[in-house]
Amino acid sequence: MEYLSKQRYDEIAAELKHLINEVYPKVKDNLAEARAQGDLSENAGYREARRIQGKTISRIRFLQKVLEHSRVINPDDLPKDRVTLLSQVEFTNLSTNTRMKFEIVSPHEMNLEAGKISLKSPIGAALMGKKVGEIAEARVPSGILRLRIESITSDSSV
Repeated sequence: MEYLSKQRYDEIAAELKHLINEVYPKVKDNLAEARAQGDLSENAGYREARRIQGKTISRIRFLQKVLEHSRVINPDDLPKDRVTLLSQVEFTNLSTNTRMKFEIVSPHEMNLEAGKISLKSPIGAALMGKKVGEIAEARVPSGILRLRIESITSDSSV
């Protein structure tokens, strides 16, 4: 089971609705149009339409599974004194003395450019459950990172 923020759950549901109600009917029409052009063995338009149909169906099924196996998490139910899902964590990499700040999110919400790391990533997993002042050790490809937690905040409006 995956836990999602209400915002991300709604985004996935909206994408699924868009794919089912708008994109897929157009894909089916394009496929029928390409099929009507004759010999399917040498019809590049038909092969392309089938490829797009397959990708669309695959995405629809994936999103359906995500929603089926996800639950919306209420940030108010989470502890505020330790790192949990939807926590914004500021920490210092002790080997480089670099400070970073990330929000801990589900893998379906991860976006490094937006400052969101997955709770299943090496750093996210190492931070989970820690309190301010504690040291987390994250095993990454380059070795072990020692991270000191400086602050934990949570946004209840998520």
